[in-house]
Amino acid sequence: MSEGAEQHHRHRDVTGGWLRPSVFGAMDGLVSNFALIAGVAGGTADTKIISLAGIAGLAAGAFSMAGGEYVSVASQRELALAEIAVERGELERHPEAEQEELAQVFVNRGVTPELAAEVARQISANPAQALEIHAQSELGVDPHDLPSPKVAAGSSFLSFGVGAFLPLVPYLLGVTSLWVSAIVSCLALFGAGALVSRVTARSWLYSGLRQLIVGVVAAGLTFGLGNLIGAVGL
Repeated sequence: MSEGAEQHHRHRDVTGGWLRPSVFGAMDGLVSNFALIAGVAGGTADTKIISLAGIAGLAAGAFSMAGGEYVSVASQRELALAEIAVERGELERHPEAEQEELAQVFVNRGVTPELAAEVARQISANPAQALEIHAQSELGVDPHDLPSPKVAAGSSFLSFGVGAFLPLVPYLLGVTSLWVSAIVSCLALFGAGALVSRVTARSWLYSGLRQLIVGVVAAGLTFGLGNLIGAVGL
């Protein structure tokens, strides 16, 4: 890289990479299972029932997240592949029209018509590269970097399971008080929120407190509902 082209700044990863889906999956599991455990604890003091509910919530949530993510990403991938196939067919049947279309894309981005036509001609000389550029400009996808349904399902299952396991740990270790589970959950909520600040413009304190408040409110409302149900004997 020449001196004139030296990069003087760096951008955040706006896609979030692996961190965003992993942390948000864990937070989802943490909030939902913390709220579930709090709700059951509000209705009964039987730790076996509370633990069973927590385990069921972890398993159901993790499998549901994994299944939903697999179907969602698989459908997204299949749609992208179908549209890429359409674009490939158009490039084979109407190369001149597709080349003109690509040139117009560059013109719309501020390139002069003459230069845009030349760039489009050079790109179109390589069918694989032409397909990649058309897919990125028209579909917003990279044919060589489509999401994997299996990876998405596996990461969702693991991250949700880890998050949902944390509020359950004290009960599995024999603790009988909801407060211990609540403290563990609150610390984890704040930590996860603070970690999310790495892929946002917010401070770690703001992100941590925001996630903590959301989790506490959800658990508090569910606890109150469980307490009400337990009081009336349903």
